[in-house]
Amino acid sequence: MAKDFPTREENYAQWYNDLVIKADLAENSAVRGCMVIKPHGYAIWEKIQGQLDKMFKATGHQNAYFPLFIPKSFFSKEAAHVEGFAKECAVVTHYRLKSSEDGKGVVVDEDAKLEEELIIRPTSETIIWDTYRNWIQSYRDLPLLINQWANVVRWEMRTRLFLRTAEFLWQEGHTAHETKEEAVEETLKILDIYAEFAEKWMALPVHKGLKSANEKFAGAVDTYCIEALMQDGKALQAGTSHFLGQNFARAFDVKFLSKENKLEYVWATSWGVSTRLMGALIMAHSDDHGLVLPPKLAPIHVAIVPIYKNSDQLAAISEKANEIKKALEAKGITVKYDDRTTFKPGWKFSEYEFKGIPVRLAIGPRDLENGTVEVARRDTLEKETYQITDIENKILHLLDHIQDNLYRKALAFREENTFGVDTWEGFKAQIEKGGFVLAHWDGTTETELKIKEETKATIRAIPLSGKMEAGKCIFSGQPSEQRVIFAKAY
Repeated sequence: MAKDFPTREENYAQWYNDLVIKADLAENSAVRGCMVIKPHGYAIWEKIQGQLDKMFKATGHQNAYFPLFIPKSFFSKEAAHVEGFAKECAVVTHYRLKSSEDGKGVVVDEDAKLEEELIIRPTSETIIWDTYRNWIQSYRDLPLLINQWANVVRWEMRTRLFLRTAEFLWQEGHTAHETKEEAVEETLKILDIYAEFAEKWMALPVHKGLKSANEKFAGAVDTYCIEALMQDGKALQAGTSHFLGQNFARAFDVKFLSKENKLEYVWATSWGVSTRLMGALIMAHSDDHGLVLPPKLAPIHVAIVPIYKNSDQLAAISEKANEIKKALEAKGITVKYDDRTTFKPGWKFSEYEFKGIPVRLAIGPRDLENGTVEVARRDTLEKETYQITDIENKILHLLDHIQDNLYRKALAFREENTFGVDTWEGFKAQIEKGGFVLAHWDGTTETELKIKEETKATIRAIPLSGKMEAGKCIFSGQPSEQRVIFAKAY
Protein backbone atom coordinates (compact mmCIF):
# COMPACT_ATOMS: atom_id res chain seq x y z
CA MET A 1 0.00 0.00 0.00
CA ALA A 2 1.30 3.45 -0.92
CA LYS A 3 2.34 5.59 2.02
CA ASP A 4 0.23 8.46 0.75
CA PHE A 5 -2.95 6.35 0.86
CA PRO A 6 -4.67 6.69 4.26
CA THR A 7 -6.51 3.86 5.99
CA ARG A 8 -10.23 4.04 6.63
CA GLU A 9 -9.60 4.42 10.34
CA GLU A 10 -7.11 7.26 9.87
CA ASN A 11 -9.32 9.40 7.64
CA TYR A 12 -12.36 7.80 6.04
CA ALA A 13 -13.27 10.79 3.85
CA GLN A 14 -9.73 11.12 2.52
CA TRP A 15 -9.50 7.35 2.05
CA TYR A 16 -12.61 7.50 -0.14
CA ASN A 17 -11.49 10.48 -2.22
CA ASP A 18 -7.99 9.10 -2.76
CA LEU A 19 -9.32 5.67 -3.69
CA VAL A 20 -11.65 7.08 -6.35
CA ILE A 21 -8.77 9.01 -7.93
CA LYS A 22 -5.95 6.46 -7.51
CA ALA A 23 -8.11 3.56 -8.74
CA ASP A 24 -8.74 5.56 -11.94
CA LEU A 25 -12.50 5.77 -11.40
CA ALA A 26 -13.03 9.52 -11.66
CA GLU A 27 -11.44 12.90 -11.09
CA ASN A 28 -12.53 16.48 -10.58
CA SER A 29 -12.99 18.52 -13.74
CA ALA A 30 -12.23 22.11 -14.65
CA VAL A 31 -15.91 22.86 -14.01
CA ARG A 32 -16.42 23.33 -10.29
CA GLY A 33 -18.42 20.53 -8.72
CA CYS A 34 -18.41 18.33 -11.83
CA MET A 35 -16.45 15.14 -12.42
CA VAL A 36 -14.76 13.27 -15.24
CA ILE A 37 -15.63 9.57 -15.10
CA LYS A 38 -12.56 7.67 -16.33
CA PRO A 39 -12.72 4.47 -18.41
CA HIS A 40 -12.41 2.06 -15.45
CA GLY A 41 -15.15 3.91 -13.56
CA TYR A 42 -17.37 4.23 -16.61
CA ALA A 43 -16.98 0.51 -17.39
CA ILE A 44 -18.41 -0.27 -13.95
CA TRP A 45 -21.27 2.18 -14.55
CA GLU A 46 -21.97 0.46 -17.88
CA LYS A 47 -22.29 -2.87 -16.04
CA ILE A 48 -24.74 -1.26 -13.61
CA GLN A 49 -26.64 0.36 -16.45
CA GLY A 50 -26.72 -2.80 -18.57
CA GLN A 51 -28.18 -5.01 -15.85
CA LEU A 52 -30.77 -2.51 -14.67
CA ASP A 53 -31.80 -1.86 -18.28
CA LYS A 54 -32.48 -5.59 -18.73
CA MET A 55 -34.54 -5.65 -15.56
CA PHE A 56 -36.61 -2.64 -16.62
CA LYS A 57 -37.26 -4.02 -20.10
CA ALA A 58 -38.18 -7.43 -18.67
CA THR A 59 -41.05 -5.69 -16.83
CA GLY A 60 -42.36 -3.92 -19.94
CA HIS A 61 -40.53 -0.58 -19.80
CA GLN A 62 -39.12 1.18 -22.85
CA ASN A 63 -36.35 3.74 -23.15
CA ALA A 64 -36.87 7.23 -24.55
CA TYR A 65 -35.10 10.57 -24.30
CA PHE A 66 -36.39 14.01 -23.32
CA PRO A 67 -34.79 17.47 -23.57
CA LEU A 68 -32.06 18.75 -21.27
CA PHE A 69 -33.72 22.19 -21.16
CA ILE A 70 -37.04 22.77 -19.42
CA PRO A 71 -39.07 26.01 -19.64
CA LYS A 72 -39.04 27.77 -16.28
CA SER A 73 -42.83 28.12 -16.33
CA PHE A 74 -43.20 24.33 -16.19
CA PHE A 75 -41.78 24.26 -12.67
CA SER A 76 -44.36 26.70 -11.37
CA LYS A 77 -47.18 24.33 -12.27
CA GLU A 78 -46.55 21.91 -9.38
CA ALA A 79 -46.05 23.92 -6.18
CA ALA A 80 -44.25 21.35 -4.03
CA HIS A 81 -41.99 20.39 -6.92
CA VAL A 82 -40.83 23.94 -7.65
CA GLU A 83 -40.25 24.61 -3.95
CA GLY A 84 -38.21 21.43 -3.59
CA PHE A 85 -35.84 22.26 -6.44
CA ALA A 86 -35.77 26.06 -6.23
CA LYS A 87 -32.29 26.22 -4.67
CA GLU A 88 -30.71 23.58 -6.91
CA CYS A 89 -31.54 24.78 -10.41
CA ALA A 90 -29.08 25.97 -13.01
CA VAL A 91 -30.79 28.52 -15.27
CA VAL A 92 -30.05 29.57 -18.87
CA THR A 93 -30.95 33.22 -19.40
CA HIS A 94 -29.09 34.19 -22.61
CA TYR A 95 -27.85 32.67 -25.83
CA ARG A 96 -25.17 33.91 -28.20
CA LEU A 97 -25.58 34.07 -31.96
CA LYS A 98 -23.50 35.19 -34.87
CA SER A 99 -25.22 37.88 -36.86
CA SER A 100 -24.60 38.57 -40.50
CA GLU A 101 -21.70 40.75 -41.61
CA ASP A 102 -21.92 44.37 -40.52
CA GLY A 103 -21.26 45.76 -44.01
CA LYS A 104 -17.52 46.01 -43.47
CA GLY A 105 -16.89 42.29 -43.73
CA VAL A 106 -16.85 41.77 -39.96
CA VAL A 107 -19.02 39.09 -38.31
CA VAL A 108 -20.60 40.46 -35.16
CA ASP A 109 -21.46 38.29 -32.11
CA GLU A 110 -24.57 39.32 -30.25
CA ASP A 111 -25.96 38.24 -26.90
CA ALA A 112 -29.70 37.76 -26.85
CA LYS A 113 -31.89 37.28 -23.80
CA LEU A 114 -34.25 34.31 -23.92
CA GLU A 115 -37.95 35.12 -23.97
CA GLU A 116 -38.34 32.50 -21.26
CA GLU A 117 -35.56 31.25 -19.04
CA LEU A 118 -34.68 27.56 -19.32
CA ILE A 119 -33.89 25.24 -16.43
CA ILE A 120 -31.17 22.64 -17.01
CA ARG A 121 -33.02 19.54 -15.86
CA PRO A 122 -32.63 18.60 -12.20
CA THR A 123 -35.26 15.91 -12.91
CA SER A 124 -37.69 15.49 -15.80
CA GLU A 125 -41.21 15.19 -14.38
CA THR A 126 -42.34 18.53 -15.79
CA ILE A 127 -41.09 18.22 -19.37
CA ILE A 128 -42.24 14.61 -19.52
CA TRP A 129 -45.76 15.28 -18.24
CA ASP A 130 -46.13 18.15 -20.67
CA THR A 131 -45.25 15.62 -23.40
CA TYR A 132 -47.54 12.92 -22.03
CA ARG A 133 -50.52 15.24 -22.47
CA ASN A 134 -50.16 14.61 -26.22
CA TRP A 135 -49.44 10.90 -25.93
CA ILE A 136 -52.33 9.89 -23.67
CA GLN A 137 -55.91 10.18 -24.88
CA SER A 138 -57.62 6.95 -23.90
CA TYR A 139 -57.31 4.04 -21.46
CA ARG A 140 -55.94 2.15 -24.48
CA ASP A 141 -52.77 4.30 -24.22
CA LEU A 142 -52.16 3.08 -20.67
CA PRO A 143 -50.08 2.02 -18.92
CA LEU A 144 -47.27 4.12 -20.36
CA LEU A 145 -43.97 2.76 -19.07
CA ILE A 146 -41.02 4.96 -20.01
CA ASN A 147 -37.43 5.17 -18.75
CA GLN A 148 -34.58 7.41 -19.81
CA TRP A 149 -30.83 7.27 -19.22
CA ALA A 150 -29.58 10.81 -18.93
CA ASN A 151 -27.56 13.42 -17.06
CA VAL A 152 -29.03 15.96 -14.65
CA VAL A 153 -27.76 19.11 -12.96
CA ARG A 154 -28.40 20.02 -9.33
CA TRP A 155 -26.30 22.90 -8.12
CA GLU A 156 -24.27 21.73 -5.14
CA MET A 157 -22.01 23.78 -2.88
CA ARG A 158 -20.21 20.83 -1.26
CA THR A 159 -19.39 18.05 -3.66
CA ARG A 160 -17.78 14.62 -3.45
CA LEU A 161 -17.00 12.38 -6.41
CA PHE A 162 -19.92 10.07 -7.26
CA LEU A 163 -21.79 10.86 -4.02
CA ARG A 164 -22.75 14.46 -4.69
CA THR A 165 -21.78 16.37 -7.84
CA ALA A 166 -23.39 19.25 -9.70
CA GLU A 167 -23.87 17.02 -12.75
CA PHE A 168 -24.39 13.28 -12.53
CA LEU A 169 -25.66 10.37 -14.60
CA TRP A 170 -28.80 8.44 -13.78
CA GLN A 171 -31.90 6.72 -15.04
CA GLU A 172 -35.36 8.11 -14.39
CA GLY A 173 -38.53 6.18 -14.99
CA HIS A 174 -41.85 7.97 -15.54
CA THR A 175 -45.03 5.93 -15.83
CA ALA A 176 -48.74 6.66 -16.27
CA HIS A 177 -51.60 4.39 -15.15
CA GLU A 178 -55.38 4.06 -15.18
CA THR A 179 -55.80 3.54 -11.44
CA LYS A 180 -54.19 4.39 -8.16
CA GLU A 181 -53.75 0.70 -7.40
CA GLU A 182 -51.79 0.13 -10.63
CA ALA A 183 -49.53 3.10 -9.92
CA VAL A 184 -48.81 1.97 -6.36
CA GLU A 185 -48.09 -1.55 -7.65
CA GLU A 186 -45.63 -0.07 -10.17
CA THR A 187 -43.90 1.99 -7.47
CA LEU A 188 -43.35 -1.08 -5.30
CA LYS A 189 -42.35 -3.26 -8.27
CA ILE A 190 -39.52 -0.87 -9.10
CA LEU A 191 -38.49 -0.72 -5.44
CA ASP A 192 -38.18 -4.52 -5.53
CA ILE A 193 -36.07 -4.31 -8.70
CA TYR A 194 -33.73 -1.83 -7.04
CA ALA A 195 -33.42 -4.00 -3.93
CA GLU A 196 -32.81 -7.14 -5.99
CA PHE A 197 -30.14 -5.39 -8.02
CA ALA A 198 -28.43 -3.99 -4.92
CA GLU A 199 -28.34 -7.35 -3.16
CA LYS A 200 -27.67 -9.75 -6.04
CA TRP A 201 -25.38 -7.62 -8.21
CA MET A 202 -23.86 -5.06 -5.86
CA ALA A 203 -23.66 -7.55 -2.95
CA LEU A 204 -25.17 -4.74 -0.89
CA PRO A 205 -27.87 -5.51 1.70
CA VAL A 206 -30.56 -2.82 1.80
CA HIS A 207 -33.63 -1.92 3.80
CA LYS A 208 -36.79 -1.20 1.80
CA GLY A 209 -38.92 1.48 3.34
CA LEU A 210 -41.17 4.51 3.14
CA LYS A 211 -39.75 8.01 3.52
CA SER A 212 -41.25 10.35 6.10
CA ALA A 213 -43.28 13.31 4.84
CA ASN A 214 -40.29 15.57 5.45
CA GLU A 215 -37.91 13.38 3.47
CA LYS A 216 -40.11 12.47 0.50
CA PHE A 217 -39.56 13.69 -3.07
CA ALA A 218 -40.89 17.14 -3.90
CA GLY A 219 -44.26 16.59 -5.59
CA ALA A 220 -44.74 12.97 -4.51
CA VAL A 221 -47.57 11.51 -2.45
CA ASP A 222 -45.28 8.75 -1.15
CA THR A 223 -41.56 8.07 -1.62
CA TYR A 224 -40.13 4.59 -1.16
CA CYS A 225 -36.40 3.97 -0.83
CA ILE A 226 -33.62 1.46 -0.40
CA GLU A 227 -31.12 2.39 2.31
CA ALA A 228 -27.65 0.90 2.77
CA LEU A 229 -25.07 1.19 5.54
CA MET A 230 -21.53 2.26 4.66
CA GLN A 231 -18.39 1.16 6.50
CA ASP A 232 -18.11 4.45 8.39
CA GLY A 233 -21.53 3.90 9.96
CA LYS A 234 -23.38 6.40 7.76
CA ALA A 235 -26.44 5.59 5.67
CA LEU A 236 -26.66 6.06 1.94
CA GLN A 237 -29.92 6.34 0.02
CA ALA A 238 -29.25 4.05 -2.94
CA GLY A 239 -32.50 4.44 -4.88
CA THR A 240 -35.99 5.92 -4.71
CA SER A 241 -39.38 5.10 -6.20
CA HIS A 242 -42.16 7.69 -5.99
CA PHE A 243 -45.93 7.37 -6.11
CA LEU A 244 -46.94 10.75 -7.56
CA GLY A 245 -50.70 10.31 -7.33
CA GLN A 246 -52.41 12.65 -9.80
CA ASN A 247 -50.32 15.72 -8.89
CA PHE A 248 -48.45 16.06 -12.17
CA ALA A 249 -51.40 14.90 -14.28
CA ARG A 250 -53.48 17.72 -12.79
CA ALA A 251 -50.67 20.26 -13.13
CA PHE A 252 -50.23 19.46 -16.83
CA ASP A 253 -53.84 18.52 -17.58
CA VAL A 254 -53.13 14.90 -18.59
CA LYS A 255 -56.49 13.16 -18.87
CA PHE A 256 -57.70 9.97 -20.50
CA LEU A 257 -61.07 8.67 -21.62
CA SER A 258 -61.86 5.77 -19.31
CA LYS A 259 -63.64 2.53 -20.15
CA GLU A 260 -66.74 4.13 -18.65
CA ASN A 261 -66.38 6.94 -21.23
CA LYS A 262 -65.38 9.52 -18.58
CA LEU A 263 -62.44 11.92 -18.66
CA GLU A 264 -60.12 11.18 -15.73
CA TYR A 265 -56.64 12.22 -14.64
CA VAL A 266 -53.98 9.54 -14.94
CA TRP A 267 -52.01 8.19 -11.98
CA ALA A 268 -48.24 8.53 -12.01
CA THR A 269 -44.91 7.24 -10.72
CA SER A 270 -41.29 8.24 -11.09
CA TRP A 271 -38.16 6.44 -9.92
CA GLY A 272 -34.41 6.59 -10.26
CA VAL A 273 -30.90 5.52 -9.34
CA SER A 274 -27.72 7.37 -10.22
CA THR A 275 -23.92 7.22 -10.28
CA ARG A 276 -24.28 7.50 -6.50
CA LEU A 277 -24.43 3.69 -6.71
CA MET A 278 -20.74 3.87 -7.60
CA GLY A 279 -20.09 5.57 -4.28
CA ALA A 280 -22.13 2.90 -2.47
CA LEU A 281 -20.17 0.14 -4.20
CA ILE A 282 -16.85 1.68 -3.16
CA MET A 283 -17.75 2.41 0.45
CA ALA A 284 -19.52 -0.88 1.13
CA HIS A 285 -16.75 -3.26 0.07
CA SER A 286 -13.37 -1.58 -0.42
CA ASP A 287 -10.51 -1.82 2.07
CA ASP A 288 -7.19 -0.25 2.99
CA HIS A 289 -5.58 -1.94 -0.03
CA GLY A 290 -7.91 -0.22 -2.51
CA LEU A 291 -11.05 -0.99 -4.47
CA VAL A 292 -12.99 -4.25 -4.03
CA LEU A 293 -15.54 -5.11 -6.73
CA PRO A 294 -18.25 -7.78 -6.67
CA PRO A 295 -17.61 -10.01 -9.71
CA LYS A 296 -21.04 -9.34 -11.25
CA LEU A 297 -20.13 -5.67 -11.71
CA ALA A 298 -16.41 -6.00 -12.40
CA PRO A 299 -15.47 -5.02 -15.98
CA ILE A 300 -12.53 -7.45 -15.76
CA HIS A 301 -13.04 -10.63 -13.75
CA VAL A 302 -9.55 -12.08 -14.08
CA ALA A 303 -6.13 -10.56 -14.71
CA ILE A 304 -3.37 -12.93 -15.81
CA VAL A 305 0.21 -11.87 -15.09
CA PRO A 306 3.21 -13.76 -16.53
CA ILE A 307 6.36 -14.23 -14.41
CA TYR A 308 9.43 -14.58 -16.62
CA LYS A 309 13.12 -13.76 -17.00
CA ASN A 310 13.56 -13.74 -20.77
CA SER A 311 11.61 -13.58 -24.02
CA ASP A 312 11.65 -17.37 -24.48
CA GLN A 313 9.97 -17.88 -21.12
CA LEU A 314 7.43 -15.16 -21.92
CA ALA A 315 6.58 -16.82 -25.25
CA ALA A 316 6.00 -20.20 -23.58
CA ILE A 317 3.95 -18.68 -20.75
CA SER A 318 1.90 -16.59 -23.21
CA GLU A 319 0.90 -19.68 -25.14
CA LYS A 320 -0.50 -21.33 -22.00
CA ALA A 321 -1.98 -18.06 -20.67
CA ASN A 322 -3.90 -17.49 -23.88
CA GLU A 323 -5.27 -21.04 -23.70
CA ILE A 324 -6.53 -20.30 -20.19
CA LYS A 325 -7.92 -16.93 -21.33
CA LYS A 326 -9.86 -18.58 -24.15
CA ALA A 327 -11.28 -21.24 -21.83
CA LEU A 328 -12.36 -18.64 -19.26
CA GLU A 329 -13.95 -16.39 -21.89
CA ALA A 330 -15.96 -19.33 -23.20
CA LYS A 331 -17.63 -19.35 -19.77
CA GLY A 332 -18.47 -15.65 -19.95
CA ILE A 333 -15.54 -14.59 -17.76
CA THR A 334 -13.81 -11.38 -18.86
CA VAL A 335 -10.02 -11.68 -18.87
CA LYS A 336 -7.05 -9.38 -19.30
CA TYR A 337 -3.72 -11.00 -20.09
CA ASP A 338 -1.11 -8.43 -19.14
CA ASP A 339 2.04 -9.24 -21.09
CA ARG A 340 3.36 -5.68 -21.07
CA THR A 341 7.14 -5.69 -20.82
CA THR A 342 7.31 -2.11 -19.51
CA PHE A 343 6.08 -3.02 -16.01
CA LYS A 344 7.34 -5.61 -13.54
CA PRO A 345 4.99 -8.32 -12.17
CA GLY A 346 4.99 -6.78 -8.68
CA TRP A 347 3.76 -3.46 -10.08
CA LYS A 348 1.01 -5.25 -12.00
CA PHE A 349 -0.06 -7.16 -8.89
CA SER A 350 -0.42 -3.88 -6.99
CA GLU A 351 -2.34 -2.22 -9.82
CA TYR A 352 -4.92 -4.99 -10.16
CA GLU A 353 -5.28 -5.28 -6.41
CA PHE A 354 -5.87 -1.55 -6.04
CA LYS A 355 -8.33 -1.46 -8.95
CA GLY A 356 -10.39 -4.26 -7.41
CA ILE A 357 -10.03 -7.00 -10.05
CA PRO A 358 -11.71 -9.99 -8.32
CA VAL A 359 -9.17 -12.67 -9.32
CA ARG A 360 -5.52 -12.53 -10.34
CA LEU A 361 -3.65 -15.43 -11.91
CA ALA A 362 0.16 -15.59 -11.98
CA ILE A 363 2.03 -18.05 -14.21
CA GLY A 364 5.76 -18.68 -14.20
CA PRO A 365 8.15 -21.31 -15.65
CA ARG A 366 7.65 -23.61 -12.67
CA ASP A 367 3.87 -23.43 -13.14
CA LEU A 368 4.32 -24.56 -16.74
CA GLU A 369 6.29 -27.57 -15.53
CA ASN A 370 3.75 -28.47 -12.85
CA GLY A 371 0.58 -27.61 -14.76
CA THR A 372 -0.43 -25.08 -12.10
CA VAL A 373 -1.32 -21.43 -11.68
CA GLU A 374 -1.25 -19.16 -8.63
CA VAL A 375 -4.70 -17.74 -7.85
CA ALA A 376 -5.13 -14.60 -5.72
CA ARG A 377 -8.62 -13.45 -4.71
CA ARG A 378 -9.16 -9.76 -4.06
CA ASP A 379 -11.84 -9.99 -1.38
CA THR A 380 -9.71 -11.89 1.16
CA LEU A 381 -6.22 -11.37 -0.37
CA GLU A 382 -5.70 -15.13 -0.07
CA LYS A 383 -3.48 -16.99 -2.54
CA GLU A 384 -3.75 -20.62 -3.57
CA THR A 385 -2.22 -22.89 -6.22
CA TYR A 386 -4.70 -24.46 -8.66
CA GLN A 387 -4.15 -27.23 -11.16
CA ILE A 388 -4.84 -25.81 -14.63
CA THR A 389 -7.07 -28.78 -15.47
CA ASP A 390 -10.71 -27.56 -15.61
CA ILE A 391 -9.50 -24.10 -14.57
CA GLU A 392 -12.50 -22.37 -16.18
CA ASN A 393 -15.02 -24.09 -13.89
CA LYS A 394 -12.83 -23.60 -10.85
CA ILE A 395 -12.60 -19.85 -11.50
CA LEU A 396 -16.33 -19.64 -12.25
CA HIS A 397 -17.03 -21.24 -8.87
CA LEU A 398 -14.52 -18.92 -7.17
CA LEU A 399 -16.19 -15.81 -8.64
CA ASP A 400 -19.58 -16.97 -7.35
CA HIS A 401 -18.02 -17.55 -3.93
CA ILE A 402 -16.47 -14.07 -3.90
CA GLN A 403 -19.82 -12.49 -4.83
CA ASP A 404 -21.55 -14.38 -2.02
CA ASN A 405 -18.78 -13.64 0.48
CA LEU A 406 -18.98 -9.89 -0.15
CA TYR A 407 -22.73 -9.90 0.45
CA ARG A 408 -22.46 -11.97 3.63
CA LYS A 409 -19.66 -9.73 4.93
CA ALA A 410 -21.68 -6.56 4.25
CA LEU A 411 -24.80 -8.10 5.83
CA ALA A 412 -22.87 -9.13 8.94
CA PHE A 413 -21.46 -5.59 9.21
CA ARG A 414 -24.97 -4.11 9.00
CA GLU A 415 -26.32 -6.48 11.63
CA GLU A 416 -23.40 -5.72 13.96
CA ASN A 417 -24.07 -2.01 13.51
CA THR A 418 -27.85 -1.95 13.95
CA PHE A 419 -29.05 -0.95 17.39
CA GLY A 420 -32.42 -0.66 19.10
CA VAL A 421 -32.72 2.21 21.59
CA ASP A 422 -35.58 3.35 23.82
CA THR A 423 -34.30 6.53 25.49
CA TRP A 424 -33.29 9.95 24.23
CA GLU A 425 -29.92 9.80 25.96
CA GLY A 426 -29.27 6.35 24.55
CA PHE A 427 -30.27 7.57 21.11
CA LYS A 428 -27.89 10.54 21.16
CA ALA A 429 -25.01 8.38 22.35
CA GLN A 430 -25.56 5.72 19.68
CA ILE A 431 -26.05 8.15 16.80
CA GLU A 432 -22.64 9.65 17.57
CA LYS A 433 -21.08 6.19 17.27
CA GLY A 434 -22.80 5.53 13.93
CA GLY A 435 -24.87 2.73 12.44
CA PHE A 436 -28.59 2.18 11.95
CA VAL A 437 -30.61 3.07 15.05
CA LEU A 438 -34.09 1.58 15.43
CA ALA A 439 -36.23 3.82 17.60
CA HIS A 440 -39.83 4.87 18.14
CA TRP A 441 -41.03 8.15 16.61
CA ASP A 442 -44.37 9.86 17.14
CA GLY A 443 -44.96 10.39 13.41
CA THR A 444 -44.79 14.21 13.43
CA THR A 445 -42.56 16.36 11.25
CA GLU A 446 -41.98 18.67 14.22
CA THR A 447 -40.35 15.90 16.25
CA GLU A 448 -38.37 14.67 13.25
CA LEU A 449 -36.91 18.12 12.61
CA LYS A 450 -36.01 18.63 16.28
CA ILE A 451 -34.19 15.28 16.34
CA LYS A 452 -32.31 16.28 13.18
CA GLU A 453 -31.44 19.68 14.62
CA GLU A 454 -30.00 18.21 17.82
CA THR A 455 -28.23 15.13 16.41
CA LYS A 456 -27.95 15.57 12.58
CA ALA A 457 -29.71 12.21 12.29
CA THR A 458 -32.60 11.72 9.88
CA ILE A 459 -35.26 9.09 9.44
CA ARG A 460 -33.79 6.98 6.66
CA ALA A 461 -36.83 4.74 6.24
CA ILE A 462 -40.02 3.52 7.82
CA PRO A 463 -39.36 -0.20 7.21
CA LEU A 464 -41.85 -2.03 5.01
CA SER A 465 -40.94 -5.26 6.77
CA GLY A 466 -40.90 -3.73 10.25
CA LYS A 467 -43.22 -5.39 12.72
CA MET A 468 -45.81 -3.35 14.55
CA GLU A 469 -44.58 -2.72 18.09
CA ALA A 470 -46.18 -0.35 20.56
CA GLY A 471 -43.81 2.05 22.25
CA LYS A 472 -43.06 5.66 23.11
CA CYS A 473 -41.29 8.22 20.92
CA ILE A 474 -37.69 8.65 22.12
CA PHE A 475 -38.00 12.46 21.91
CA SER A 476 -41.57 13.42 22.77
CA GLY A 477 -42.73 10.40 24.75
CA GLN A 478 -45.88 10.21 22.64
CA PRO A 479 -47.27 6.82 21.51
CA SER A 480 -45.66 5.04 18.55
CA GLU A 481 -46.70 1.90 16.70
CA GLN A 482 -43.45 1.03 14.94
CA ARG A 483 -39.71 1.61 15.13
CA VAL A 484 -38.14 3.56 12.27
CA ILE A 485 -34.55 3.62 11.02
CA PHE A 486 -32.48 6.63 12.02
CA ALA A 487 -28.91 7.37 10.94
CA LYS A 488 -26.56 10.10 9.89
CA ALA A 489 -26.39 10.01 6.13
CA TYR A 490 -24.58 11.09 3.01
